[in-house]
Amino acid sequence: MAITTADVEKIAELARLDLTPEETQSFTDQLSSIITHIDKLNELDTGHVAPMSHCSTATGDAEFARRDDIAGPSLGADVATQNGPDHEGGYFKVPRVIGG
Repeated sequence: MAITTADVEKIAELARLDLTPEETQSFTDQLSSIITHIDKLNELDTGHVAPMSHCSTATGDAEFARRDDIAGPSLGADVATQNGPDHEGGYFKVPRVIGG
């Protein structure tokens, strides 16, 4: 599947992006290259590969991915908000944005 300039322009329109002609051409080339790479990967025979049910961690510790969740004490509102720029009574104070 080739990516055309019209495809990039449509995506830019949907994303509300104003692209220059140079950027449009650059993105067309880059996206086409990505699609070509994916098409190449789709040529691989993966029929003999079993589906994964869990991903492994960087260290290969697959047991960590299946650990039980253990409830622990929370920080509490005062401690959680104390490093905020403006806080009071366990809440972050922000400027009024609705009905102001």
